Amino acid sequence: MSPRQPPALPIAVFLSGGGRTLKNLIEHRDQHGLPIDIRLVISSSAKVAGVEIARAAGIDTRVVLRSSCDSPEAYREAMFGPCREAAAGWVVMAGFLKHVLIPDDYVGRVINIHPSLIPAFSGAGMHGMHVHRAAIARGVRYSGCTVHFVDNVYDNGPIILQRVCPVGQDATAESLADDVFRLECEALPAALRQLATTTSAD
Repeated sequence: MSPRQPPALPIAVFLSGGGRTLKNLIEHRDQHGLPIDIRLVISSSAKVAGVEIARAAGIDTRVVLRSSCDSPEAYREAMFGPCREAAAGWVVMAGFLKHVLIPDDYVGRVINIHPSLIPAFSGAGMHGMHVHRAAIARGVRYSGCTVHFVDNVYDNGPIILQRVCPVGQDATAESLADDVFRLECEALPAALRQLATTTSAD
């Protein structure tokens, strides 16, 4: 007998780019039984492929521009107000490149995936290829990805899980990015499954 599936986590996804991570979550939901209910996608730009992926999947999609908000607090409300309206109890930052404050009712309920082994190559300005170029320049022999809770400091919250890959002597930033993204495609669904199981047991 297979173990009982935990209830689906109601989530909102924040993104800023091509939506590869969102696409991966949708595939894991539909093909591998990942217990998530994607209630909402919020993008920091209207001109990214992630918006089209969300809409094609029939997910309610909003665009919230940081420039449209006159304070960090106003931006926080513009981002998290729709999450409350959608009854999304959790937020997944999936390639979201803006800094947004976490409201009290979402503390411990926002997660992010970062393309390095935090605390290495993390913090303000460390995203995407910047991370992998820095790792190659430093000559690391191992890299990977980190899923962590989000607080009000870049890449700072408690770690949920990490995945590791070796970095060969001939590796480039581009090949490392490919290797790490493959790990991300496993790590984020694993973390969400873990959270769904833990939450249902509370």
